[in-house]
Amino acid sequence: MTVLYEDNHIIIVNKSVSEIVQGDKTGDRPLSEIVKDYIKEKYNKPGNVFLGVTHRLDRPTSGIVVFARTSKALPRLNEMFKNKEVSKTYWAVVKNRPKQDEGALKHYLVRNEKQNKSYAYDVEKPNSKLAILHYKLIAHSDKYNLLEVDLETGRHHQIRCQLSKIGCPIKGDLKYGAERSNPDGGINLHARKISFIHPVSKEKIEVVAPVPEDNLWKAFEKTV
Repeated sequence: MTVLYEDNHIIIVNKSVSEIVQGDKTGDRPLSEIVKDYIKEKYNKPGNVFLGVTHRLDRPTSGIVVFARTSKALPRLNEMFKNKEVSKTYWAVVKNRPKQDEGALKHYLVRNEKQNKSYAYDVEKPNSKLAILHYKLIAHSDKYNLLEVDLETGRHHQIRCQLSKIGCPIKGDLKYGAERSNPDGGINLHARKISFIHPVSKEKIEVVAPVPEDNLWKAFEKTV
C-alpha cells in the first residue's frame, strides 16, 4: 500500500496485489485497517480513527482505492460513485489481441455467488445486469497487449468477465480463462487513474497510480 493523495477528508492509496479492501472470511488484515493505522501513527490520533470505504477492488487487482476520512465526505463520495461522477481508468494486459483495437463492449452479466464469478451474455437473461465498457489498445509487445479500459457501469468482475467473453482473458486470471497464474497470485489488471470533483473543496482531483513492480508492467509503462 502506497499513499497517492491525502487531505483532511479523503485518502487515496495504491493497493498491491493480494491486499483486500475490506475484511472477509479469510480473516486477513484488510487495507482499511492498514490505512487506519497509517493515519493514527502519522497524525498521532488517539482512540478510533474514522475511515469509510467508498468502493472496492478485487483482491488480485492492483491500483487506486479511495477512502473517506470524515463522515462528511463519505456519503458524498458514495453518492458520486453511485451516480457515475467518478471517472475510473484501468489498464489490462491480455495475451490475445482484440479483433478491433478500439471499441465498446456491451453484455448482460449474471453473477454466481457460490462460484464468486460472473457470466457474460449477448442477450438479456433472468437476473442479469447490463455491463458496458470502452477499451483501446495502447501498447503491445511480442506476446502481450495493453488495453486501456473505461467503465460505464460497475458490475461484479466486469472487466475480467467481458474481456474473457471476447477471447481476451487478463494475464494471470485463471478464473476467467487465462492459461496460467502469475507468480504473485495476482492478475494484470490495474486501476490506473481516477478523477472526480472533491466532495468538500470542489476542486478537481486526478490521481495516477504507478504500476506494480513487475518487468512486464514496467516495460509497458515506459512505452505509453
